[in-house]
Amino acid sequence: MEVEVDHYAILGLPSGEEGAKLSDKDISKAYRSKALELHPDKRLDDPNAHENFQKLKTSYEILKDEKARKLFDDLLRVKREKVQRRSQQDSKRRKMMSDLEERERAAFAPDPGTESRHEEERIARKLREEIVRIRAMHAGKAANAAPPLQKETTRRKESMSGGEGALDKEKVHRVLKVSWEKFGEDYTAQRLRELFEQFGEVEDVVIKSSKKKSWALVVMASKDAAVAATGTVCGDLSNPLLVLPLQPAAAFPSAREPVEPDGPKLSNLVGAGYQAFEDSVLKKLQKVCSIMKHVFFLIL
Repeated sequence: MEVEVDHYAILGLPSGEEGAKLSDKDISKAYRSKALELHPDKRLDDPNAHENFQKLKTSYEILKDEKARKLFDDLLRVKREKVQRRSQQDSKRRKMMSDLEERERAAFAPDPGTESRHEEERIARKLREEIVRIRAMHAGKAANAAPPLQKETTRRKESMSGGEGALDKEKVHRVLKVSWEKFGEDYTAQRLRELFEQFGEVEDVVIKSSKKKSWALVVMASKDAAVAATGTVCGDLSNPLLVLPLQPAAAFPSAREPVEPDGPKLSNLVGAGYQAFEDSVLKKLQKVCSIMKHVFFLIL
């Protein structure tokens, strides 16, 4: 029983390393003071007074004995070391447990690098899907718009080419070729349409220009309207129009067919001859218009 008791504490003295440094005089002084306090004569009402006083005497006798005190000090030292080791072990155990929990959290926590890579892949995949959708949308719009555009381009090319092969046999008799010089008042498609609508319905007007000369193809609704307009439309006096029917080029004469000695007819005018004929007629028209303008001024 005395082994488990702290004899320094019984005497009211500090225990442990401090108690081991106390002198015999300090122990005797503490005993006398405590004995006066715990004497049974002063504690008549305390049933444990005698027992407590005996414990005080036993503790004093152990601490007064040099060998017993040294053993008791060693026992206290061993207990302190045991408590200290247990505390250190508990601290290490707590640290180990904390480290283990931290490693577990780190193992199960998502890797920032992996999460960032997955996010980048997800965004890139969505971007590729959007690009494919936009391309498909534009491809659909282009496919819907291509046929009318292609048709209009083909029609314009055929009209601007001026080739008789682009016209069917029935339509070629309703087409007029209108020429004028690049000076004075120029002619627009609307102006030409207004001039030729005096002779019948006009289906289409296509204009083509060069550096020195402009010409147009005027498609009349009927052959009679084309015939009526041929040679009658003069246009503006300062820049008269030359109107000729557009007819397919005649084939070269064969060896069996006699060549006509006379000058080329209107239906056989092709190439440079046709151009020369146009230029000569145009000059005549300009001359007539100049004379008419001079006469008009004299009258005024």
